[in-house]
Amino acid sequence: MKIPVLAGPTASGKTALALELARYFPLEVVSADAMMVYMGMDIGTAKPTSKERSAVPHHVLDVVNPDEPFNVADYVRLAEGAIREVLERKKIPLVVGGTGFYIRALSDGLPTVPEADENMQAELYRRLEQEGLEKLLGELESFSPSDAKRTERNPRRVVRALEIIGRTGKAPSEFPMTTPMFSYDKVILAPSMDELRPRIEARTETMFSSGLVEEVIGLFRQYPNLPTAKQAIGYKEVVDYLAGQIKLEAAKAAVTLATTQYAKRQRTWFRKERGRVYEQLADEVQSELIQWFKGMEK
Repeated sequence: MKIPVLAGPTASGKTALALELARYFPLEVVSADAMMVYMGMDIGTAKPTSKERSAVPHHVLDVVNPDEPFNVADYVRLAEGAIREVLERKKIPLVVGGTGFYIRALSDGLPTVPEADENMQAELYRRLEQEGLEKLLGELESFSPSDAKRTERNPRRVVRALEIIGRTGKAPSEFPMTTPMFSYDKVILAPSMDELRPRIEARTETMFSSGLVEEVIGLFRQYPNLPTAKQAIGYKEVVDYLAGQIKLEAAKAAVTLATTQYAKRQRTWFRKERGRVYEQLADEVQSELIQWFKGMEK
């Protein structure tokens, strides 16, 4: 069978729809979110709650500490393993997420790039701290515009791509691809930004009222040097607030703006994916997706 994928930008309703589909079908969720892999980064990533995860099994969540390295190859290995295990239980694995790079790696394969060089990455992370993302992204774009675009402005991916270029003289996209373990059937949610913006604003307010600031304080108490959280949307803005650089309301506005910009990039990416594209929110296409799932069971 083809593995179903439910993809779309932040705040399009993917998680709620997946939980609703689980009421009708024996499914388990395989997450495709680059930030949800990190333990302790819960509120700022809108990670499914413990109640939701007890109702529907979720995989590839909380798999590494925030100070541990994790890349797309790690993701593909864990996701394919989870899919295989779900199928062995005679259940339906539903890949759900908004990280287009992860989803494309699952369906199209990965470049056969060399293992990471942590020393070279450490130097690039130092430059990232000192010079900013735009400088490093510009260097990558001048070498390979397509690889720069594939990073989706994710600092970890920019660092990894520059590391590979520095060591090999080749962009990641120049390496031959691996063969995916499964084939996929993708449904893409791509609602308009007019629909997404108020949901993103509400989501930001919910995060702060649910304890995002306290979550960040706890993370940095446990992991003082945390480049992942320092670059993640929702976390870096709180870091600036805690450092006294901006007021709380400005931090909220910055989170909303950064999330909106990210959702725009996600929407652009996913509308180019192979699959059925619905330019609507998840709850508006629920009945169609129930029929889609009935076809997946056959």
